[in-house]
Amino acid sequence: MMRTWVEPVVAGSQLASAFYDTALLLVVKNYYNQTNSTAPSHLMQDAQQKAVSNFYIIYNLVLGLSPLVSAYGLSKLGDKVHRKIPICLPLLGYLGSKSLLLLLILLDWPIEVMYGAAAFNGLTGGFTTFWAGIMALGSLGSSESRRSLRLIIIELVYGLAGFLGSMASGYLFVGFSDRYREGTVLVSCSIACYAFCLLYSIFVLIVPKSAPSCTAKAKGVEEVGGQVPACTGAAESALPSESSSKAPVTPSKLIIVLLFVAAILYDLAVVGAMNVLPLFLLREPLSWNAVQIGYGNAAGYAIFITSFLGVFVFSKYLRDITMIIIGVVSFTVGVIIMAFVRWTFLFYIGE
Repeated sequence: MMRTWVEPVVAGSQLASAFYDTALLLVVKNYYNQTNSTAPSHLMQDAQQKAVSNFYIIYNLVLGLSPLVSAYGLSKLGDKVHRKIPICLPLLGYLGSKSLLLLLILLDWPIEVMYGAAAFNGLTGGFTTFWAGIMALGSLGSSESRRSLRLIIIELVYGLAGFLGSMASGYLFVGFSDRYREGTVLVSCSIACYAFCLLYSIFVLIVPKSAPSCTAKAKGVEEVGGQVPACTGAAESALPSESSSKAPVTPSKLIIVLLFVAAILYDLAVVGAMNVLPLFLLREPLSWNAVQIGYGNAAGYAIFITSFLGVFVFSKYLRDITMIIIGVVSFTVGVIIMAFVRWTFLFYIGE
């Protein structure tokens, strides 16, 4: 049933997020350009980068820590009251926080207003709660044998929407500057996308019924004395058999701990690099404009597309641990290349 699809919410919200990320970076840059306009050009770049860096340090800290207050409670509400709560409430927070950026542009508010926007976004759940709700609904509407494919498709939609939104964001930022203030149209488009997602989630989206496993079906049939249905794929292995009577292999606790440590370290590296990278694109030797910033963000989202294709192909021939190593090595090489970028083409090679 089409009303159970979460893909429109994923696509719309990520399109809006791509618009907003480009708009916020360029609005912050323009704000501090005006603040430091009296300084010499060689000093202005250093002062601008320092100011933008300080802004993003505080902004990202507020955005990352504030969901800790509400994420657990909202997830519990989603489990006990309604599955759409972890989706709708963060979307409301997105809508409110992005509206503050539009008011900042139109009313010349101080840039510190965005700290409040980040706090409001986080206290309503933020991306942490929103993505957990999306994954929960995506899992509910799929069988055990097709669940992995379903979640990978959702990730692919996320990446495609971010790619397209980033490609268009630079043009929307500067394209209407003769009639409106820079960023007005881009932020308005972001707000419109979030409003669509919120309305769709409230009035259109239906929580899918959990797909029963083949084991449950078999037990139900056995209780009424019927014939056990045939199962295929991963569900077939769930049925009791002579070969499955053996005790399942329990993974080593050490391996589980090492996997968690590796995932945390990898995520720290990715988040740290991605937060710092845009700041160096604004100054020499690259000095990118709005359109180029949009292209650079789009290159980052292209990773979701290549990852989908890589997992789809390599999973047939390689073990999971081998694919993990490929991912870590490729990211490491890319970041090392970007550390020495002096030309635009080299950035795209590293990306």
